[in-house]
Amino acid sequence: MTRVRFGMLPFAVLAMVATGCGTQRAGDVADAYHRSHPTPTGISKQSAPTDFPCPGESPSAAPKPTPDTPVPTTPPTDHYVENHGFMVPFPLHGQLRCDGLVAVKRIQQALEPLRRRGDFAPESTHSALTALGYTAGAVKVYQSGPTGVGFLIDASRMCVEGTMDRASTHANTFDGYPDHPGCDRPSGGH
Repeated sequence: MTRVRFGMLPFAVLAMVATGCGTQRAGDVADAYHRSHPTPTGISKQSAPTDFPCPGESPSAAPKPTPDTPVPTTPPTDHYVENHGFMVPFPLHGQLRCDGLVAVKRIQQALEPLRRRGDFAPESTHSALTALGYTAGAVKVYQSGPTGVGFLIDASRMCVEGTMDRASTHANTFDGYPDHPGCDRPSGGH
């Protein structure tokens, strides 16, 4: 008889565990966490990077630092942003942002004669960009449709990417990607 009772013990434990499953809501977990781990007072938060108007830029054009994002009280139901955050490049701030604006202007001026002539050969674009002082290995150029070209420059202190087609030349700068060396867009994260 004792063997039967001990044999029933695992089933009884399993039954108790199974009946408790699914009774706790996602918000309950977050609420319990925040009650047991309150935000300490007197701890300074990391300050937002300082941006200022760059030479030739109006004061209202300088990007405003974003306020700290509040911590959600419930876990997110859609994890797209969380799962793809590794593909969102870091913006440039401070003097480096100003240097990036100068780089974009120089690149657009160098590529504009090619665009006006309708020269969208990757070799021509590569030559124009290396003539600005970027090393040949740091410049990647690729065909973008029948009448366009795209480029990516690893300028060591910043990344510059852009496109040129019949309508315009577009370029922007950024400060790399999370958890990824280099300027090329990562294909996988963790």
